[in-house]
Amino acid sequence: MRDKQIPAREDERACSVALTRAFEFLGKRWNGILLATLMDGGPAGYAELRRAVNGISDSVLSDRLSQLGAAGLIERVIDGGPPISVTYQLTPRGQALLPALQELSAWAEKNLDTADD
Repeated sequence: MRDKQIPAREDERACSVALTRAFEFLGKRWNGILLATLMDGGPAGYAELRRAVNGISDSVLSDRLSQLGAAGLIERVIDGGPPISVTYQLTPRGQALLPALQELSAWAEKNLDTADD
């Protein structure tokens, strides 16, 4: 009797779909940094975020805030004033990321070289 070779399952070593989606979203430049900035400092206006996230352009900041809002992680709050002001803050869904981002930050401090590459 010949031994039949059992083909390996294609998905045996595949990463979880949910984790893949999380890294695709949070790994997009500036998304994780913006979330962490709002976690650390609370609600912030556009100009405040622009100053806090060194190197981000106005167009990219606007785009990322829209993406984070569309994902339900932040919300845009308009205060009718006077003067009228707009702030961005985490939603409960965004706040749920806090433990994961804190753990990731702690890991990076312990395991990643801080010297410039």
